[in-house]
Amino acid sequence: MKTKHYLLILLCTVANGMLPTITLAQSIAAGASHTLVVCDYQVQVWGFNLYGQFGNGTNTDSYLPISAPLLTNVISLDGGSNFSLFLKNDGTVWASGGNIFGQLGDGTNTDSNIPVQVNSLTNAIAIAAGWEHSIALKNDSTVWTWGNNGYGQLGDGSNTDSNVPVQVVGLSGIRAIGKGRHHSLAVKSDGTVWIWGWNGNGQLGDGTLIDSNVPLQVASLANVKSVA
Repeated sequence: MKTKHYLLILLCTVANGMLPTITLAQSIAAGASHTLVVCDYQVQVWGFNLYGQFGNGTNTDSYLPISAPLLTNVISLDGGSNFSLFLKNDGTVWASGGNIFGQLGDGTNTDSNIPVQVNSLTNAIAIAAGWEHSIALKNDSTVWTWGNNGYGQLGDGSNTDSNVPVQVVGLSGIRAIGKGRHHSLAVKSDGTVWIWGWNGNGQLGDGTLIDSNVPLQVASLANVKSVA
């Protein structure tokens, strides 16, 4: 049986009044029903936009890529169920879309179709968006979370939602982060993996089906570089 291998390279099309200019995308992400791309620090979006997850000041869906001109200097992004996260090159994090659980991190629970800055979060180097919670890694190797915490996915030792960032307890020396629907992951500099949140299908890898609101080490994993 032959195995087919496919390589997908996303190209960005930027209209210049005549012929389009083609550039490579720097970052791409998919929410539940919307898609986001960074091209030369500018954001392009398409798909479902009922909650304003495009961050372009509208709640209108688009079946083709359109620009989000309110967002500049973006280096990375991610999409949650109905919201989006954007990391700028100055280390600040911005968000737009649904906010019922505080996943935008601006201190409110109000949806926003324009980007709002995540409260008191600076020096971020990586972001991840779960279904209704958000994760950020700072340059001091600490991890911060906000949004839905019904399963302990914020990792702060509680099950209380937060509309501002809270620090994940007991974690230091983190070099990478990842997310699931209702759980979160981190890789330490020693190559170990730590995980917390919903465990209904054993996704925490601790041999149980019990949720955890604090990070647990995944057994028998070593020399890990990244997680998703």
